[in-house]
Amino acid sequence: MTLDPITLSVIQAGLQQVCDEMDLSFSRAAFSPVIAEANDRSDGIYAAEDGALIAQGAGGLPVFVGTMQYSTATLVSMIASGKAAKPQPGDIYIVNDPYLGGTHLMDVRFAKPFYRDGEIWCWLSNTGHWPDTGGAVPGGFSASATSVEQEGLRLPPVRLFKQGELDAEIYAIITSNIRVADQRIGDVKAQAAALLVGEERLNELLDRYGDETVRAAIAELRSRATIQMRAFLSEIPEGTYEATAWVDSDGVVNEPLAIRLAVSKTEDGLTFDFTGSSAPCAGPMNSVRATTLSSVYLAMRHIFPEVPMNAGAFAPLTITGIEGTFLDAQYPRPVSGCAAEVSQRIAEAVFAALVPALPDRITAAPAGTSGNFALGGHDPARGRDFVMYQLSGGGYGGNADHDGLANGCSTIGISKAPPVEIMEQAFPVLYRHYALHEGSGGAGEHRGGFGLDYELELRRGSARASFVMDHGRFGPQGVLGGRDGTPNQVTVWQSGQPHTPEHLSKEQDIPLAPGDRVHVRTPGGGGYGDPMKRAPEAVLEDVRLERYTPEQAEALFGVALTGTPPRIDPDRTAALRG
Repeated sequence: MTLDPITLSVIQAGLQQVCDEMDLSFSRAAFSPVIAEANDRSDGIYAAEDGALIAQGAGGLPVFVGTMQYSTATLVSMIASGKAAKPQPGDIYIVNDPYLGGTHLMDVRFAKPFYRDGEIWCWLSNTGHWPDTGGAVPGGFSASATSVEQEGLRLPPVRLFKQGELDAEIYAIITSNIRVADQRIGDVKAQAAALLVGEERLNELLDRYGDETVRAAIAELRSRATIQMRAFLSEIPEGTYEATAWVDSDGVVNEPLAIRLAVSKTEDGLTFDFTGSSAPCAGPMNSVRATTLSSVYLAMRHIFPEVPMNAGAFAPLTITGIEGTFLDAQYPRPVSGCAAEVSQRIAEAVFAALVPALPDRITAAPAGTSGNFALGGHDPARGRDFVMYQLSGGGYGGNADHDGLANGCSTIGISKAPPVEIMEQAFPVLYRHYALHEGSGGAGEHRGGFGLDYELELRRGSARASFVMDHGRFGPQGVLGGRDGTPNQVTVWQSGQPHTPEHLSKEQDIPLAPGDRVHVRTPGGGGYGDPMKRAPEAVLEDVRLERYTPEQAEALFGVALTGTPPRIDPDRTAALRG
C-alpha cells in the first residue's frame, strides 16, 4: 500500500497523540507525587509480533524507550512459550523484574493486549515509578544491597487485571510486601486507566483510517526512521572514538567503576563496544541489559532529536562487549542504581566519545544523577507511616552555541522535581532553602549550567534517610578544553553535627529525629571550550548575578574583578580581543 505524505504524517501524529493522552491521564490520576507531579512515568504502543516500539509519549522518560520495548518483547516470547499466561480481552499484566527487560524494582510496568476483531493488534504498555516496593529500606534505594531481594518485591509477568477486574489475590500479595500499602491503589488504578484511555483513542484512530492503512503507516514510519538515522550518522567521519566515564562506587566497595567505550563508525552504522568496563559489582550499581541498550538509544536521541521515536531508529546501532561487565547484570545482582544513575554514565560516555566528531551537536556532560533521596518514617500528627521520594535536577553541559541550562532534569528523562509546597503538604518536612548551586557550572567558553542546592528538615516523628546518587567523586566532564562541573555533595546534620557519607552520595538507613537536616548540592554541568575564550561581559554578568564569586571568576576564567561595581580587568579584555 502506498501512502501519501500527508496521510502518513497525520497517522504519525495520531499515534503520538494516543501516547501523550495516556501520559497525561496517568499523571492526572496518580496518587504519588513522584508520578503526579514529577512525571516519572511513560506510555507507549508496541508491535504485537515482537514488541517493537511503535510510538511513545513525548512526555515520557526516554530511558524507558528501550526497556519497555525489551520488556514487551520478553512478555510476547513468554506467552508464546507458555511461561506466562495467555491473555484475554481486558487483561493487564504487571511486571517489574529487572532481568526481563526492566530497570529497577520501583519502575513497575503494565502491559495490555489491544484487540481488533478478536486478535491482538498491538500492545499498550506503561511504566510508573512506585515510591516503594518493599525491601531493606523505604523507597527501595538500598545503597548497600548485595542482592536484588534486598531491594524489594520482584514480580514476573502476571495478570493483575483479568478481563477488566483487579485480581484481589495478586494485589494482596503485592500490598503485603510493600510499605504504605493502602496508598498504592491510587497509582494502580491510574496506571490501568491510562491504558484504557489509550485503547479508546487507538480504536478511534483505526476506525477513522482503517486497520490496514494504519498498519502500513507504522511499517513505513519504521523504515523511514532507519533511513533518517543512517542519514544523520553519515555526518560522523568513519573511525573509532573512545571515552571513559566513571561511577563513584557501587555503595559497598568504595572504588570507582569504569565505563569504557569505543564507538566505531562504518557504512552500516555505529557500533558501541563496552569491552574493558568494570566487572559486575557487589552493590546496587549494576545495570541490566535492557537499561544498558536503552541508555545508548537515549544518548543518540539527545544527539539526533529529529529522528522519529520508534524501533527503526535503533536498527543502525549495535551494542557489544557488555557480557561479563557490570553493564549486563544477571540475577541476583542488585540493580537499584541502574536506571537512575548508571544509565546516565553510559550516556555521558557516548557524549564524550562523539563530541570530537560532532562538536556542534553534542554538549559537555550534564549533571548525570537523578539525586535519588528516599525518606521513610512515621508521622505522629497524621498517625500513619510515609515514604517520601525526592529526585532533583542539575546543570546541563555547555555546548557550541550557549551555556548549559541550570537545574535541568536528568539525562534519562524529563521528570521534574516535585514542588516544594506539595512535598511539605504530603510529608512532615520543611525545606529550609531551595536555590541554585552557585559556582557549580564547569568553566568554559560556554560554561556548564548550575546544579540545585536544597536543605530539608524533619519536623516531627522519626525517619530513615537513604541516598543512591552519583557524581560525588568525579564532576561531570568538560569537553574541548572546558572544565568539569562541581561534584554532588551530601551532608546530613544529626543533633547539630555534620555527617558526610563514606561513599559521598550513597548511604542508607541514616536515622533522623525532629530538627535533623539533609543538605544536598547537585552537580553543575561540564564546561565547553577553553574558559579563557569566554566573553568578558559574560563573566561579569555571572558575577553580578552571584553565580560565581569574583575570586572564582579570576581563578576559572582569568578575569580580575575589582571596584564597586566590579569591572573587567583591561589587560584581560585587551588580550582576549587581540
